[in-house]
Amino acid sequence: MNMTTLAPELSLVRNDIDRIFDLQKSNQFNTGSSTASERIAKLKKLKVAINDSFNQEIKEAVFKDLRKHETEVQLSEILPVVGAINFAISNLRQWMRDKPVKTPISLFGFSHKIKQEAKGVVLIIAPWNFPVNLSLMPLVSAIAAGNAIVVKPSENTPNSSKVIKKIISTIYQENEVAVIEGGVEETTLLLNKPFNHIFFTGSPAIGKIVMKAASNYLASVSLELGGKNPTVIDSTADVKKAAARIAWSKSVNNGQICIAPDYVFVHADKKDEFVQAYKSQLKNMFGNDVSQSDSYGRIVNKKHFNRLNSVLTDALEQGADLTLGGERDEYQNFFAPTILSNVPHGAKIWEEEIFGPILPLKTFEDLNEVIEYINKDEKPLACYLYSTSNKNIKAFSNKTRSGALAINYSATHYTNPNLPFGGSNNSGIGKANGYFGFKAFSNAKAIQRHWFFFDSLKLIYPPYNDSKSKLASLLTKWFA
Repeated sequence: MNMTTLAPELSLVRNDIDRIFDLQKSNQFNTGSSTASERIAKLKKLKVAINDSFNQEIKEAVFKDLRKHETEVQLSEILPVVGAINFAISNLRQWMRDKPVKTPISLFGFSHKIKQEAKGVVLIIAPWNFPVNLSLMPLVSAIAAGNAIVVKPSENTPNSSKVIKKIISTIYQENEVAVIEGGVEETTLLLNKPFNHIFFTGSPAIGKIVMKAASNYLASVSLELGGKNPTVIDSTADVKKAAARIAWSKSVNNGQICIAPDYVFVHADKKDEFVQAYKSQLKNMFGNDVSQSDSYGRIVNKKHFNRLNSVLTDALEQGADLTLGGERDEYQNFFAPTILSNVPHGAKIWEEEIFGPILPLKTFEDLNEVIEYINKDEKPLACYLYSTSNKNIKAFSNKTRSGALAINYSATHYTNPNLPFGGSNNSGIGKANGYFGFKAFSNAKAIQRHWFFFDSLKLIYPPYNDSKSKLASLLTKWFA
């Protein structure tokens, strides 16, 4: 973007971004040297804001953007953030504590430790699918690590973005945490600033753009991306439980979740049982007419509705069987839970993450064929295996690669703050949540101190001679 030809309104945004960045850059060493008590106080402010002061506003905003029931908003947007805050508060002093490390005998007279220091001024670019959760979860980690922070919520969920800005501007000063709203142009302006770290959640395609922009300043990045998460139901699985858990995890937020099952491999002997159990679970959750259920959300906007509609239409035109659902209403952005069978290999649905309630089914006889198929594609953010066979579980765990593997449940690993969350390569770079999120926004600084009573290294100072050559050989043999 040519900075000299910005529209007047974008010039104002650029000025605002410049002002906030300069404020935070000047303040970064104050936030970085803050104590655990000071950071905990900042986290408690956020907890009170989202749990009490702005709770209802959050629910109303997310409903307007995604038509999520307020219970789902509480469970999927607010609860995870409050849980992350509580976990950070309980563990922050330990995380911040300098960690002594062993000193080799060849460095006798020294001591060594690792200090977790703030990275500085950081940028959080949040997605639209969980607009509150995925804006504030990384914010918790960034505050815990002592950074100055700019948050960029998604323009696709404008009501949620407004309430996020309201919350943050109410409880924090701009020189510690600030929000910039807007779309691609505003994000581009932000990416032109020399942030010390960028935390991005979104698609691999946009992740590449963010990483390229970060490279201009050699900024570190956390890229929380997505992928085609495979789900496998083997011949030993409890099919009813599997169907219930897959139907639930595929319906949360209308399937617009990066860890949702993308497609299912079901053992050929279990396919019919799975389809019937899936239908039964949907009826239990949403009644006979899912479009009338206030527990079922909507696709975020017309663009994404049309994308899903195009993918479904293409699959059907190429000969896929519509096994379940397929109902949709463009005026409401309503898309029913849908199962497709016998989808041809060349269909568009296999090319990118579905990010919606469409579930293609594949059947298999041999688990090794499934493993081979998964490994031909990019590494997924998550793999799900439903099985009671320890042999199959071990084989699947050892022979596939992914950001996470969950056995006999889908999508719930995200809720454990003791686990790292993130992908691998195409599905992400870096880890988030809990201590792993704290580390993402921290620099592990090596600290060495010499105690002056004895300097063993003087023995190997130049000029070199035979005795020092022998000493070097001895050190290499016995102490390296």
